[in-house]
Amino acid sequence: MPLLELTATGYVLVTLAMTHATIAAASIYLHRHQAHRALDLHPLASHLLRLWLWLTAGMKTREWVAVHRKHHVAADTVRDPHSPQVLGLGRVLWLGTLLYQRAASDAGTLQQYGKGTPADWLERHVYEPLSRFGILIMLMMDVGLFGLPGLIVWVVQMLWVPFWAAGVLNGLGHSWGYRNYRRTDAARNIVPWGILLSGEELHNNHHAHPGSAKFSRHWWEIDIGWVYIRTLEWLGLARRRRGALL
Repeated sequence: MPLLELTATGYVLVTLAMTHATIAAASIYLHRHQAHRALDLHPLASHLLRLWLWLTAGMKTREWVAVHRKHHVAADTVRDPHSPQVLGLGRVLWLGTLLYQRAASDAGTLQQYGKGTPADWLERHVYEPLSRFGILIMLMMDVGLFGLPGLIVWVVQMLWVPFWAAGVLNGLGHSWGYRNYRRTDAARNIVPWGILLSGEELHNNHHAHPGSAKFSRHWWEIDIGWVYIRTLEWLGLARRRRGALL
């Protein structure tokens, strides 16, 4: 007997909320905090975001950070782990997760670009070696809460980040959209409303100012991840190192 019985609309809304939380956690913790050091997080906020990513994506901080930093250093060159300009949009869009895994399995990439990421007891004994265990716990939680529909919720959770982040963002983010900044790489703002991907849609802005905690540039651009960061600041759980885009 599930703990919660919802309508079909209720299951859709819960799924969207949970997947959005995962994207937001990746944007705030992995991307802006860990990869680019654009903000400091209170240990409580940092751990809760890291825990959620372990449960919903089996994410390893060092791997993600290393691959992303290499992407910035070698953006849209043959050394870029996932450039649609080099590999083709279709390959990055549909096989983005495989490209990420290939880059993350390279010891040289991890050693060169993964420095400064957490190496505490939890990371060494739980989050890294037991990354698949986290998503199994999430499966049990979803089924326990929602019954059989929880299995569908879990499947969507497992597919959400690989498709939208590894595929759509890395693919369309370097193929389609508008540019506020002329750059040697092909990074583009997919749309000006960074809501679905928590602000990551503003990819050209980010590549132009990777050290900024805020991705929006114009008044009509929305970076919902920045709204979350400002909320965390108000709660005393975050502190930005650098301000808005210039």
